[in-house]
Amino acid sequence: MKYPKISIVTPSYNQADFLEQTIRSVLDQNYPNLEYVVIDGGSTDGSVEIIKKYADKLSFWVSEKDGGQYEAINKGFSHTTGEIMGWINSSDIYYPWTFSILAEVFGNNDKVEWITGMHTNLSKGTAPQTIDCPKEKNVYDILCGRYKWLQQESIFWKRDLWNKAGARLDTNVGFAGDFNLWLEFYRHSNLYYVNTILGGFRYHEVRRGNDVHNTYEIEAEELYKKFKTRVTPKVRSRAFFMRTFIGNNNLLKRFFKKTKMINWYQHYKVQYDYNINKWVIRIY
Repeated sequence: MKYPKISIVTPSYNQADFLEQTIRSVLDQNYPNLEYVVIDGGSTDGSVEIIKKYADKLSFWVSEKDGGQYEAINKGFSHTTGEIMGWINSSDIYYPWTFSILAEVFGNNDKVEWITGMHTNLSKGTAPQTIDCPKEKNVYDILCGRYKWLQQESIFWKRDLWNKAGARLDTNVGFAGDFNLWLEFYRHSNLYYVNTILGGFRYHEVRRGNDVHNTYEIEAEELYKKFKTRVTPKVRSRAFFMRTFIGNNNLLKRFFKKTKMINWYQHYKVQYDYNINKWVIRIY
């Protein structure tokens, strides 16, 4: 089995209640080619002591005041070199099999540049309370307004795609910086869906405020409007056709797919083939 280098960054600030579970969800996988970076924003709640406990297993860590989450993530990735990238926030988790699946999916499918898994949510501990299989989306779905939601904790990508998208998160975006990055990825590559759970989003008191959620949605809407002006005219015209003549008619979409009358309107999966014991690409 190939073990491509995986680079993971955790931005951290005053999340001592959950930080150790996050760190262990990364390190306890014992992946043989892992590069793990923790960037702490100067926590005062005991987070630094937790980070120091695992310092010998980290590729880099620092605790200093910074400009917020996205600046911390950019700083973290600047200390990495791995072929596969992702970040996990300091209260969320990966599952014990996540990195081995990444190695198999990316290592055996050169065309795959970014993936997402099934959405999972949790509250305390490391067991998911809910699991949701997201509906596949391509760039035309996004342009037709079906852009909600992609779960950041379940998304991983190749460094080449990161470089194409500017090799940084936009620190001028307050809350929807992840969504902005996904839009950039969509401009360059197809998103592949993997039908397993890879990362879990934790609901807790700090994250339950409606103000943050509403601000995220407002920012996402503005970013989406800008995105529509940045894709090529060919892509825009195809999206206009989908929106105008098909809309949400799933039966019509299935007909066009089956007859291949619209062979560019495709969705992408990586599914496990038990006959050959490999993750293989499925396009439909």
